Amino acid sequence: MKALVTGVKGQLGHDVVNELEKRGHDVYGTDVDNMDITDGAAVEKVIKEYMPDTVIHCAAYTAVDAAEDNVNLCRKINKDGTANIAKVCRDIDAKMIYISTDYVFDGRGTRSRQTDDKADPLNVYGLTKYEGEQAVEKYLDKYFIVRISWVFGVNGSNFIKTMLRLGKERGAVSVVNDQFGSPTYTYDLAKLLADMAVSDKYGVYHATNEGDFCSWYEFACYIFEAAGMDVKVTPVASGEFPTKARRPENSRMSKEKLSQNGFKRLPPWKDAVKRYVEIIKDMQ
Repeated sequence: MKALVTGVKGQLGHDVVNELEKRGHDVYGTDVDNMDITDGAAVEKVIKEYMPDTVIHCAAYTAVDAAEDNVNLCRKINKDGTANIAKVCRDIDAKMIYISTDYVFDGRGTRSRQTDDKADPLNVYGLTKYEGEQAVEKYLDKYFIVRISWVFGVNGSNFIKTMLRLGKERGAVSVVNDQFGSPTYTYDLAKLLADMAVSDKYGVYHATNEGDFCSWYEFACYIFEAAGMDVKVTPVASGEFPTKARRPENSRMSKEKLSQNGFKRLPPWKDAVKRYVEIIKDMQ
C-alpha cells in the first residue's frame, strides 16, 4: 500500500509514518513545508504526483484558545485544507482517514457519546474540525473519520510532559477535576490507523485508550505515580482556570463501533502512560 500522511512533524503524524513503515508500506510524510494544505493547487500537485492508495490526514490547527481570535486561519486549515485533500482523494479514488476530536460535542451530561450523536461544538476549534468532517462526508464515500481526545505522543508537547515539568519545578500542581474523558497515546492509535488504512470498514469512529474514564486530576495523579514522583496534586474547578475557549466537561466517547467492525481497541490508558513515561524520562 502507498500512503500519504499529513502533519508528519506532529505527535500523531510522526507515529503513523513510523508504524506504516514498520509494516512495509510505501509512505510519504508531508507537512506545511512541502504541502501547504490550504493551497488547493499544491495539494493536488503533491498528492497526484505520489498517487497514494490512502491519505491519513493528521495535520490541523490545534491551538484551541488562539483559535477564538484566529477564526479565519483555523477554518482555512481545518475545514478548507481538509476539503482540498478530500477532493483530490475523490479524483484519484483514494481512501481518506481524517483525524477529528471530542470537541465536536457540547460536553453536556455524563453518558458516552455515540458516533452518530449530534455535533454541537462549544468553541471555534471544535466547530472547524466538525466542518472538516462535513467536507470529508461531502466529497467521499471511502473515508474514516476518527475522533480522539487528550492526545499524547513522543514528538511534541502535551499534558503529560507539562505535568512532569511542573512537578519537577514546583513539587505541586493544581488540576481541574470536573472535565472527564480518556487519554489517547499516539503510538497505540497509529496501529489502529494502519489497520484502517488497509480496511474497507468505512465510517465514523471514536478511538481513545481503554480503561475507566477519568478527570484531568485523576490523569495527573496517575502520571506522577507512573513516573515515581512525589508531587502534591490539588483538584480544582474549571472556573479557577478560565480559558478563552470553552472546554467540554464530558469527553466520554463510546468505542463500541471499533469492536463491531473487527478493529482491535487501544490498550488501557494507564498501561499506555507507563510505557510513555518510560520512553520520555530521559528527554525531560
